[in-house]
Amino acid sequence: MTILHDPRCADYGSSMRPEQPARITRSAAHLRAAHPGWTWRVPPEAVPDETLLLAHTPAHLKRLGQRRDFDADTPYFSGIAEHARRAVSAALAAADLALAGERAFTLMRPPGHHATSDQAMGFCYLNHIALAALSARARGTARVAIWDFDAHHGNGTEAILHGREGFLFTSVHQFPGYPGTGTASFANCRNWPVAPRVPRARHLAALRESLDAVIAFQPGLVLVSAGFDAYAHDPITAMTLEAEDFATLGRWLRASGLPAAAILEGGYSDDLPLLVDAFLTAWEKDP
Repeated sequence: MTILHDPRCADYGSSMRPEQPARITRSAAHLRAAHPGWTWRVPPEAVPDETLLLAHTPAHLKRLGQRRDFDADTPYFSGIAEHARRAVSAALAAADLALAGERAFTLMRPPGHHATSDQAMGFCYLNHIALAALSARARGTARVAIWDFDAHHGNGTEAILHGREGFLFTSVHQFPGYPGTGTASFANCRNWPVAPRVPRARHLAALRESLDAVIAFQPGLVLVSAGFDAYAHDPITAMTLEAEDFATLGRWLRASGLPAAAILEGGYSDDLPLLVDAFLTAWEKDP
């Protein structure tokens, strides 16, 4: 397992917000101690505007440098454009490793799947997973699928990839819940909204169905929006999965045999390090 991680991603933010530096610092410390044999890489520093413009507008890139908040959940932080670019760099590197036959996970912040082509929102500033998908497609991967198991609908990813040839977007998410989208499937975007406090078995059945749709698409690359906020004890959602269920997702991904990379999205419980560990350990091991 290769972990793409730049410690500077914890250099901004506040412990008063759910999306805080401790999500990463505690997860990194836990994974390093639990898995000394895993490989850690700092992603490349620079991502050119040409790459970012695959998914985002020039006006959006300019807006990231303006010193005013984007919304109540998505404040301006000094250097946030650089932090977001480094998270994109990690996602691009993880996709490259997956295409080379390795398993890779990005342990970075900020998350990205809510960011649209022209709007930062929901803790997200640039859409890392959409950019990794578009970049892989531009460099010759014929079919790219995104499996989003974050508790919140990946509205930004869906909006960016909607109708584009060679892509499949799938999402299993809480509804009603932020951002209030993802209630229907259309074109190349398939959604499985699940109600708050739905029984675990029903949630897992939706996740299995969504992964089966990814497998049926026969992608040359799977990118996973790995959010861990569907956990029963997450403070900002109302879902029911337990740690062993994230291990189940990892086993399923391994058994699919598909080249895959996973990008950290949400997950705000103090148990996040254990949830990430459960998923990655099961993904790495033989089924």
